[in-house]
Amino acid sequence: MPSLDPADWRALRMLGHRMLDDMFDHLEGQASGPVWQKMPAALRAELNAPLPRAPGDPADAYAQFRRLVLPYATGNLHPAFMGWVHGGGTAIGMLAELLAGGLNANLGGRDHAPIEVERQVIAWAAEMLGFPPAASGVLVTGTSMANLIGVLTARTHALGTGVRRSGIGDARLTAYASAAAHGCIPRAMEIAGIGRDALRLVPCDPAGGIRLDALADSVAGDRRAGLTPFLVVGTAGTVDIGAVDDLAGLATFCRANALWFHVDAAFGAIALLAPGLRPLLSGIEHADSVGFDFHKWAHVPYDAGCFIARAAEPLLATFAGDAAYLRRESRGLAGGDVWPCDLGPDLSRGFRALKVWLTLSVYGADAIGAAVQQSCNLAQMLAAQIDDAPELERLAPVALNIVCFRYRSDAAGMDALNAAIVADLQEAGIAAPSTTVVDGRLAIRAAIVNHRTRPEDVDRLVQGVLARGRARSVVAA
Repeated sequence: MPSLDPADWRALRMLGHRMLDDMFDHLEGQASGPVWQKMPAALRAELNAPLPRAPGDPADAYAQFRRLVLPYATGNLHPAFMGWVHGGGTAIGMLAELLAGGLNANLGGRDHAPIEVERQVIAWAAEMLGFPPAASGVLVTGTSMANLIGVLTARTHALGTGVRRSGIGDARLTAYASAAAHGCIPRAMEIAGIGRDALRLVPCDPAGGIRLDALADSVAGDRRAGLTPFLVVGTAGTVDIGAVDDLAGLATFCRANALWFHVDAAFGAIALLAPGLRPLLSGIEHADSVGFDFHKWAHVPYDAGCFIARAAEPLLATFAGDAAYLRRESRGLAGGDVWPCDLGPDLSRGFRALKVWLTLSVYGADAIGAAVQQSCNLAQMLAAQIDDAPELERLAPVALNIVCFRYRSDAAGMDALNAAIVADLQEAGIAAPSTTVVDGRLAIRAAIVNHRTRPEDVDRLVQGVLARGRARSVVAA
């Protein structure tokens, strides 16, 4: 009978040991190489091959990985990667992925130990957030999915379980978030069948947080117009500048107005582990639900998002099913308590909980919190260097770890100049900031997330921006 097990276990074992050693070397030597390098067109073309029909040699496939993939990855492992809020990963997380792959467990349901590991991770997340012991949730791909679950749960909470059968019908629901909210919020409104036009984007204050007075006016106006406000989405760490909404104020407002309060805390939630930063998120403990990522500031390998609600009942009302093939039994493998597939949209679910569990078990919450604080300290250092440099201009306050700035120039086309500086730095492998738009001006955006980033990496970014800005300004003149 055919099998996909190796004919020669010893040979594959030796190759596996080599892979492991190579990846340890890759992680250990991150700082010595370029942050990022563009994949040559000829190598891209090599990957454009027809479907393999015959067996291949594992060693040959691995050699292709080393030549075609490994040198041309995103670069977020490197200490000078500052473009987007990507976690830096860890060696323990990498090993956890190996263990999870070896088990190949499906965490949709049934009675087995991997689900207990996920329940423990959810309990730890609830403890971090200050949620009650009855809190429940699931691990998902990322906060985009977690925020979708938040919108769906709030929809069911507002309209009842009948919405699952008949849809929203004539209900005229409206939701609210700051103008700086992540783009996944309007997408979630679309997917939920409510529509992005029903999302009110509320103006921000000078610090980048939602204006509570404008929110109150918007909700009151919609109610006068016969609409049904049902959801407020607060943000803990806006995507552009890292601002945090007044979560305590939002919680009070939502309680007074019978609105579901969801918090998009994609990267900000992990700041709760840093004692000096925890006060910035005061009020998150009063949210009805929160979405965040372990794969950002907790440095768990992608992907590892998390959705938490104060209790299981709203999730069960939104997602629990009664298919015969998912019937629970009192004993055997089909036993167990509430299955994760009843708490979210996925039935096939990988064992992503293991890498979270191992990361927290090995490093501990305090060490992760210290790494978060270090990122924020480096962001303040970068902001100070920018403020001291006449050729640089900071474009936004620094609440957490994101610094937005630009190179000043008398030459026309300052936006284009700063975009070119960023591309220059990326292509040279020196640093990898990104760009965004702040108050209509293109900004160089440095998001300091990596636990490997040090002051010298910040210095290298600043010096690189200055050098390339000067060079391009001379050419333009």
